[in-house]
Order: sequence, then structure tokens, then C-alpha cells
Amino acid sequence: MTTRRTHRLRHGDSAIGVGRTRLPLGTFYVAVLALLYLPITVLFVFSFSANSRLSFPIEGFTFDQYAGVLADPSLLGAARNSLVVAAAAATAATVLGTLVAIATMRFRFRGRTALLGLAVLPLIVPFAVMGVAIFLLLVTLGIPKSLLTVALGHTVIALPYATLIVLARISGLDPALEDAAMDLGASYPMALRRVVLPLMRTALIASWLTSFVVSFDEVALAVFLVGGEPTFPVMLYGRLRFGGQLPELIAMAVLLMLITVGLTLLALRLRRSPA
Repeated sequence: MTTRRTHRLRHGDSAIGVGRTRLPLGTFYVAVLALLYLPITVLFVFSFSANSRLSFPIEGFTFDQYAGVLADPSLLGAARNSLVVAAAAATAATVLGTLVAIATMRFRFRGRTALLGLAVLPLIVPFAVMGVAIFLLLVTLGIPKSLLTVALGHTVIALPYATLIVLARISGLDPALEDAAMDLGASYPMALRRVVLPLMRTALIASWLTSFVVSFDEVALAVFLVGGEPTFPVMLYGRLRFGGQLPELIAMAVLLMLITVGLTLLALRLRRSPA
């Protein structure tokens, strides 16, 4: 049987699985796709619905919700806040993640493994727990809540993603490149700036985009840290109680979702790039 299977694989047979099964895997696959994408489809449909309530059947389609978004300064302000916070958090997380990746991959020092473990620890700590912890720290230090505190919190939760993306790229770079640059008279910081960082350009961009998306969509931690200027997810969460405002919120959510998906696909494409 092994010889027969090897013969099939050598001739490019597409049936490379381990065998057949009586389980309805096709049905299971369709169910998983429906569970993942049906809510998004419903959200997209209702963003164009002319119904006075969010219910089926759809009576007609309109762009009034999207026009309402452009006419609502509070929604646009919240979206702007999310963009500012996400850009700041992504920049800080990418810088810190790059430093952690370089330190753990290019230097030997006591606590190197602990440093990497601390950098990725936010991946396993619930955001609500981390939000409470940072909130108590701010209260203890007497620091008022603002967009800056939200950006600091989002930097913490985006740091693991930035670190792992940059770490994967720098682990594939030959350290001899840096040694050669220093043999030619460059200092190590100059070797990093002239040799290493240009080679990691796409990884750094992917790291920034991924961190941006992580911050842009986050609400559980932002609820504890936001001040008088809410981010869009916080505003969306707060306005869900008011049915009359839902159509504009749904339209705004669709627009931001499209931005998020586009940035995510771009980050994935950059991560697969060899440069």
C-alpha cells in the first residue's frame, strides 16, 4: 500500500490525503464558512437597507446611511481618534518589537529568553484583565485617561505581533552581513541602519500594518482607558443601546471593516514577500 501511494504522489496525483472518510466534511466546511462570514454578509446588507428597523424582508436599498455617516461629526471624530491611536500604537509597537527581535537574535545576555517571553505575554492575557490592570496603574500614578493612555495600552497588546513578525524575518538574515559591514568600518548601529533594516523593510511594514489593525479594532481594553474622546469601537459599543442610531453605525462599521480587511490583506502579502 505504501508503494502504491508513493507511486501516486510521484505522478502528481492530486489525491494526496490519507484516505476517505464517512464524515460529512463538505457539510462541515460549509457550516464553518457560514458561521464566519454570514454575520458579515448580514451587516453589509443592512448597511444599504431602507427598512426603518433591522429586520427581514428588505423593503429597499439606499445610501442614506452612508450619507448620514458623513453628516455625523461625532462618528467622524471617533473614527479619526481610532486612526490616530492606531497609528501611534503601531509605530511604537513596531519600534519596540524590532528592538526586542534584534536584541534576542543578535546578542547573548542574561534574561534574553525572559525578555522575549515578556514581549509576547500579552497574547495570552485577556484584554479585559489587562485593561483593569493598566487602569489601576493610571489611577495609582494619577495619570488622567485620554487617547494617549489608549495608545499606550494598544502598544502593549500590539507588541507581540510586531515582535514575532520582525523576529521571523531577522532569523532568516545571515549575521555575516553585519560582520562584513563592521569589517568595512561601520559601527553596529550603522550596520543595522544601512544593511539590516533595509533588508527587513517589508517585514517592518507588515508589522506596522498588523499592529495598526490590532489597535484599530480593539474595544475591551479601550473601554477602561479612554477619556472624553472615544475611539470608534467604544462609541459603537455605547450607541448599540439606541436603535435609531444603528443604521449609521452599521454603515460606518462596514467602511471601517473594509479598511481593516484591506490593511490585513496587504500585511499578509508583505509578510510573504522574500524581501
